[in-house]
Amino acid sequence: MRHRWVALGATAGFVVVATFGGITAAQAKTAHADAASARDSRHVLVISVDGMHQTDLAAYVKSHPSSTIAGLVNHGLEYTAAKTTLPSDSFPGMVAQFTGAGPGFSGVYYDDTYNHTLLAPGTTDCTTATPGTEVPWTEAIDRSQTPITLDAGEGLKTPALTAIPNETKAQTLANSSAITAAALKMTPTPQTLIDPAALPIDPQTCLPVYPSQYLTTNTVFEVARSRGLRTAWSDKHPAYEILNGPSGTGVQDLFTPEINSVADASGDDWTTDNALTQEYDGIKVQAVLNEIDGYDHSRTSKVGTPAIFGMNFQTLSTAQKLPTSDGLAGGYLGDGKPGPLVSRAMDYVDGQLGRMVAQLKQDGLENDTTIILSAKHGQAPTDSSTLRRVDDGAIISALNVAWAAQHPSETQLVSFSVDDDAMLLWLSDRSSTAFAFAKSYLLQHSAPANTVNDAKGVYSTTVSASGLSSVATGVQADALLGAKAGDSHAPDLVGIAQPGVVYTGGVSKIAEHGGASADDRDVALVVSGAQVHHARTIGSAVQTTQIAPSILRFLQLDPRELNAVKSQGTRTLPGIEG
Repeated sequence: MRHRWVALGATAGFVVVATFGGITAAQAKTAHADAASARDSRHVLVISVDGMHQTDLAAYVKSHPSSTIAGLVNHGLEYTAAKTTLPSDSFPGMVAQFTGAGPGFSGVYYDDTYNHTLLAPGTTDCTTATPGTEVPWTEAIDRSQTPITLDAGEGLKTPALTAIPNETKAQTLANSSAITAAALKMTPTPQTLIDPAALPIDPQTCLPVYPSQYLTTNTVFEVARSRGLRTAWSDKHPAYEILNGPSGTGVQDLFTPEINSVADASGDDWTTDNALTQEYDGIKVQAVLNEIDGYDHSRTSKVGTPAIFGMNFQTLSTAQKLPTSDGLAGGYLGDGKPGPLVSRAMDYVDGQLGRMVAQLKQDGLENDTTIILSAKHGQAPTDSSTLRRVDDGAIISALNVAWAAQHPSETQLVSFSVDDDAMLLWLSDRSSTAFAFAKSYLLQHSAPANTVNDAKGVYSTTVSASGLSSVATGVQADALLGAKAGDSHAPDLVGIAQPGVVYTGGVSKIAEHGGASADDRDVALVVSGAQVHHARTIGSAVQTTQIAPSILRFLQLDPRELNAVKSQGTRTLPGIEG
């Protein structure tokens, strides 16, 4: 959960690159293990299936040998030891794939964070204002707030969109085609859908800081644009304009229907029911199909198929998180196998990937398109018997009370926290004394915990050390995340959660992401398509940051044009060097 703590009186993935060869799965897997050469690719289609573990991929290929996913794996490069970023959140995970940078270099640690040097939204006197403010790259910065709308406040007055807040779930699902057609009319420049009054302020310029300005390194989209290539992407918030990069112009066609908008008359959003999530993902799928066919996302203008494009899927992620949906149990079975809702979600994703592959073939693009399929993050735990839901709000409040007892004249210790299945804290006091106090308190504090079968408010067990296995503070936390010492973007305290711990005050989810466990970070990664001439399984350790330079290599662009490659030494994925 996210918490902003204000003292009284104060102001406040999964990426698969696929080939479409004419060989059988058996031939593909027994082909010579030569490195694939990178030649002649004109398009790279990137697909992130959020939440997809390598184990999910392997299980699906085994049980569905004729599926589209199996075809991509059997004709491509499968990386069986791929890891996403730490923290394993959507924002750093996606940014990594398109910059080649981990959080410590990109400055992006989570979707909702805090910065010690920026000023609060609305600040006009930047010479006397107190530094430090939340940085919410979420629906909180959309122009529409009451209610949050699918078009994020663009004001599209189509009947299909204006009717959504008054419809039942069944009506929303029945109107899927009309809603998709209406949503596709959204702008390709979602920075215009962001409310500048909700943005943090740069103390130097006294101007709002947009997501792309917060990013501290360049993106593959910017490199492609500088070479005259077309770019596109579809994602879940207008805040994903961060992918434009510091230039602000990296993605020509950026389509971002708001996933946390009202989806029906109950006021629920598109993530609270898995069928609704499928409908939401279907909107972005249609945008990608239009782009494959040479149009912009809205199918209004014939612009040519982008060199770099794609989307993220949320359907698997909500199937992993929801206890039940549509009469099906979410998550995984006791033996780690996908439960019925996760199985349905995987089938849905496979079907949509099949539509994309078919469109590529129809348009004659299968021989010069490389597909990258991966995940921004995994999801934990996959064994629900280990689930321990812990109210992080109560823990942070108790920490603040304990600090105040010894420092009654000082500000609350915790300025901001984001805790899903890790604990990230930004402190008002960044001294070694404060760091030691917070670490000691958390590691000595026991907390009540709710298990998978407990009702809300029932705590049948406890966790030691606030549910944490270890805590790093200050320069140790910076080192853990690859940040420069004292980075104003970075959390002051990083707590690694015990296996199965999810921080929440409710019972509406049985899994989360953001942490350091294998379930959080071990994601699927497959490369298949125009550039892969010899299918193989690669078991060496790789990072999803390596996707970014690989994209440029596929397009015959120099990976060294990425700052992360030059400064961090991020390498292309093994097997695609040419």
